[in-house]
Parts: sequence; structure tokens; C-alpha cells
Amino acid sequence: MGGRRTVIEQLPPAGRTDPVQRQRILRLRGHSVAWVPPLLLLIGITLADANTSGEFRIISWIVLVPGIAAAICGVWGTGAFAVLSLLTYFAVDTSWPHQYQTGLPDFILVAVGGILATLACAVRVRGEQRMLHMKDVAETTRRTLLRPLAPGWGGLDHAAVYLAADSEARVGGDFYDIQPGLHGTRVLLGDVQGKGLSAVEAAAALLGTFRESAYHEPRLRTVADRLETRMLRHVHYCASLGYDDDDRFATAILVGFPRTEWRGPTRRDSTSEPEPEAPVLPVSPGTVEVINFGHEPPLVISHGGVRSLPPGDGLPLGLSELTYHPPPLITVPLAPGETLLLVTDGVTEARDSADVFYPLRDSVARAAAEDPDIADPQRLVQFVRDATLRHCGGRLADDTTIFAVRRRLPPPGEVQAPS
Repeated sequence: MGGRRTVIEQLPPAGRTDPVQRQRILRLRGHSVAWVPPLLLLIGITLADANTSGEFRIISWIVLVPGIAAAICGVWGTGAFAVLSLLTYFAVDTSWPHQYQTGLPDFILVAVGGILATLACAVRVRGEQRMLHMKDVAETTRRTLLRPLAPGWGGLDHAAVYLAADSEARVGGDFYDIQPGLHGTRVLLGDVQGKGLSAVEAAAALLGTFRESAYHEPRLRTVADRLETRMLRHVHYCASLGYDDDDRFATAILVGFPRTEWRGPTRRDSTSEPEPEAPVLPVSPGTVEVINFGHEPPLVISHGGVRSLPPGDGLPLGLSELTYHPPPLITVPLAPGETLLLVTDGVTEARDSADVFYPLRDSVARAAAEDPDIADPQRLVQFVRDATLRHCGGRLADDTTIFAVRRRLPPPGEVQAPS
């Protein structure tokens, strides 16, 4: 397991020399003010030298000016301060009587210092550009893996937050998605064992299979079997390439929101023009189907409190070759307004300074007792995120995903088409 990193969502932690954060600080009303500190230093050294005695000259300290500029300005700005420092040194030094002039040695020092500062700035800028490019790649990968979900997608109100333990990578082995289909809306949340790009690859493979099978397959059990097969195929593929993925597996929760169909008449009468076929109307049968692949059971949050779904006694995805007993498909009641809360072990295994795990159910139960509207997915996810970070002091030991969904009832008279 990698070292713990402080997580503050999208913003870099305090103390980090992140170029984006630094440039944001050094801008005022959309304009860069990075040139102000080195200019003030230049003026300060010049004035200080003019007000000292001839025995104590500090004009050679002006070599610090391009060094400061190299840390916060661009290459051209640093080069300009290097030239300005050299000219200022020459003008100030020659204004003193000959016996107090520092002369050629310090002139060379300032010139060489300016050149080295400009070169260092060029290296810094190039490194920052490369890092920003890698962040763009990581962000694109994250959006591809954890694609944005439109409001009301699949007839569900939903909210999610993903916090990577590695704040540089911004993506890990946690995955989730909602897939509306021909036979209802399916929800998947899971956590691939391990870290790094290999875990990301496994998560991408499972999500690709889920998005196709959840759309087409009429039975949730078939979707689960396809996920298991895909995980095994991925492990075998990685093994054939010599990757150390022989023991790769993933815990997951698969939830199905059944859909019944109603279609309006296609004709008014034999002489009228044919009407377009009415779209499918999703309804709320009051139950959901759940298949648990060794994952933390979801919580159901309502105005009346919190309850847990039955624990999952099935094997994680990818372990069926050891001894495969398919995890049971259970049907559980889910009344209108009740919200399913699904989390990965980054939440349940978050520890405080006393090494105590975060009590998720008790914490949410207390919040539900104090605030009946906590079942709203947005509010629920925000509460669990803040409470988890507060419990562990902002230091997550593992990738953390918090995902909440509930049925969205269409307004009276509104008909929604399947996606």
C-alpha cells in the first residue's frame, strides 16, 4: 500500500509547489503579478546599497533577483530580470568612488548568476508543462473510466465523489457507473484489489463489460456472470503478458432497478394518421435486485432511519476458478424516497489517530435522525465525504468512492424514453 497522502479534492494540499496553484496565487484580476517580488527585491537592494557606507556594499546581492524570478516567472521574465540586474549593478557600482567599487569580479558573478537563473527557469517551465500534460492525461483517463453521469440518468437521482489516495494519479481501482437498458437500470460499484495502472486496466475492463451487458441482458444474473468471465479473461490475458496479476480480483455490488413497460396506442382509428409509438415508461415496483461480490453491503437511508442490506457472501470477481458458488441474487424492498448508499473500503477502513475505523452506519444514522433530508443523494454523499475526511484527518489510506442513488419519479403526465 502506498504512502498516505492528504486529500482535499481537486485543490493541491497546502505546502505543495503545484504550478497551477502557484500561478493562481500570483494572478490579480486575471493578470500575472509574478514580476512584483523580484522587482521589489531589486529596488530594495539598490536602495539599501545607496544608504550604506562604502565599507559595506551589498549591491552584489542583486544576483538573488534573477534567482527569485526563476522560481515564479517565465523564461522571458527571468531573462529580463537578469539583464536588468546586470545593468542596475553596473549603474550603482560605478556611481561610487573608485575605492568603494566592487568591480569586475562581482559584475561577472551577477552576469553568471543571471544566465544560470534563466537556464534553471527554462528547465522548471519545461518540467511544469510536462507535469500539467500528465495531469491532463490523468484527468482524461478518470473521465473515461468514471464517465460523467447526466442528472436523472437511467431514471435515478444520483451523486458520487471519488477521492484518490494518490492525489497525483487522481485515478485508481475504484469504479462505478449507471447503465439504463432495455430491461431496467443497472448500477455497479466496485474496488479492484491492488494499486497502480494494472488496477485501472482491470476496472476499465469490468466497466466496459458492464455497460454492454447491463444494457442488453434481461437477467441481472447474466450480467453478473459476464462480469466474472471478463475478470477471469483479463487476469489470464495479463498473465500471458508476464504481468504479476495472477491474484487480481475485485469486490463489487451489482444493483438492478427493474422496469415495466407501457406503450400507448399506435393509431387513433383506422382513418387517422399513425402516431409514433409511445416511449417506455419506467415505474417504481418498490424493489431492487442486488448481487454482492464480497463487497461491503449497501445502506438504505430513508426519513425513518438507516438499515443495511444483507451482507454479501459471494466470492469477489475473478476467484471463481478456486471454488465458485455464484453469489445469490436477493430482492429487497426500496420504497420511493429511500436512497441506496454504496461505498468502497476507503470509507469503512478510514482510521483516526487512535486507529479506530470510521463508523459509517452509526454516523449516517445520527445524521438521519437530525436531518430527515439527508437521504437526498447530493447531501448524503457530501456528508459522508466530509465525515470520512474529518475522521481520518484528511489522510486516506486507500482510494475512496461514495455513491448514492434513488429512484426518480417522473412528474405526473411525463413520459420518459429509455436511454
